[in-house]
Amino acid sequence: MATKFTPLPELYRDEVVPALMKEFEYSSVMQAPKITKVVVNVGLGEALDNAKAIEFATTDITTITGQKPVLNKAKKSIAGFKLREGRVIGLKVTLRGDRMWAFLTRLIHVALPRTRDFQGISPEAFDGRGNYTLGLREQLIFPEIEYDKIDKIRGMEVTIVTTAPTDEEGLRLLTLMGMPFRREVAEAA
Repeated sequence: MATKFTPLPELYRDEVVPALMKEFEYSSVMQAPKITKVVVNVGLGEALDNAKAIEFATTDITTITGQKPVLNKAKKSIAGFKLREGRVIGLKVTLRGDRMWAFLTRLIHVALPRTRDFQGISPEAFDGRGNYTLGLREQLIFPEIEYDKIDKIRGMEVTIVTTAPTDEEGLRLLTLMGMPFRREVAEAA
């Protein structure tokens, strides 16, 4: 028997907002924290030696997010790192709206559970303003990426930006949305 799956926007509207309003005693629905955007960032230090790395990373990120990334360039030269101003050192994609919800759905329900020896994600990566940053070691946890078509395993950072004023409210929002935090934290929250 198949389980009924609730899309994240509907889950947020129908279950998460009422739970947050009751728990934090908000006077208006508009006070309830929400997810505003998701930023996916890939550092490309190896692009200094391998020009093809940018091309491969761009393909991977485009496949995962459904959106073409923006190239991040070095702002100043650093001789110790053999870095010159203007060289590409990373890629970034900012997701909003339907693409954001689709990416979060795949991240929460497909990619994270595919991580080897997955015990849950750390609740310690909040920034003090309710935003959460998650580091992923490899792009292969996303089912869209074919193992035979990658040149190298690359990590990435996923930052979930919320309107939550505190880390406690941000943690509760993401927990209610289904983010798989470690068990001891999920029980305490």
